[in-house]
Amino acid sequence: MLGGSASHFSISASYFTDVRLVAVVGGDFGAEERAVFDRHEVDTSDLEVILDGKTFRWFGKYEYDLNVAHTLDTHLNVFAGFEPKLSERSKNSRLVFLGNIQPDLQRGVREQVPNAELVALDTMNLWIDTTRESLQKTIEVVDLLIVNDAEARQISEEPNLIKAARKILSWGPKTLIVKRGEYGAAMFTKEEYFAIPAYPLESVFDPTGAGDTFAGGLMGYLASQEKLDEGALRRAMIFGSVMASFNVEEFGTERVQRLTHDEINQRFREFKRFTHFEEIPFERVREVSGSKFQVSG
Repeated sequence: MLGGSASHFSISASYFTDVRLVAVVGGDFGAEERAVFDRHEVDTSDLEVILDGKTFRWFGKYEYDLNVAHTLDTHLNVFAGFEPKLSERSKNSRLVFLGNIQPDLQRGVREQVPNAELVALDTMNLWIDTTRESLQKTIEVVDLLIVNDAEARQISEEPNLIKAARKILSWGPKTLIVKRGEYGAAMFTKEEYFAIPAYPLESVFDPTGAGDTFAGGLMGYLASQEKLDEGALRRAMIFGSVMASFNVEEFGTERVQRLTHDEINQRFREFKRFTHFEEIPFERVREVSGSKFQVSG
């Protein structure tokens, strides 16, 4: 089925902003797949097609813990010789997301967008295991790293997530966002920490692509904002989580493809409601609960 970092990300981000996709596909990528991007007005001018090649494929499974994807096989196919080429329009993009590909290729794209206001990077355990030095060089030249908690620990070689974040931020990124699956997400900067829960769902059909859908919602919302301050980043994390929560409700990109803005806004409001609490001064807490806190055991 239709998947991959660029697909999940661009469909999600298209609800917030104009998206230009840079990728490569083979001759097996047909009209049905193209129609998905057309419906979401994703600009595919920079989509390279190798007619005698086959599109990248990933095969995986999930077991009891849906936070862990087990890779069964990966066929790089046309990705093996891919060298991303950006049009002048793409080179002038304000925000750039470097999806999950080989770090040298990501760094090559980064060099083609020197004036971007914010460049975000995603990666996976395959590249951490096989191209660690190249990956660190790429992390050093981006503004935002988006990875899951296992990847953050693996990249930094630190078991404690706080220490892992501090180490990664020392390499150059201004912000680290850690995806924590059903437990939500956390944002680290050198000065601040912010965390949110995941949207509560009883039925999760397919978590594949949830991370890229999260990144699409996050970056798409940021692209719609004039000021990329911490407040915008916090709101963007909520929108990212909202989009990811829809993604896991059905297989592949099927649920996200047919979303409405009303559905997105409604779930955003629900997020705000169940994470909101009123700040009460400590003195007032003592008045309400009595003169002393008592512990019995």
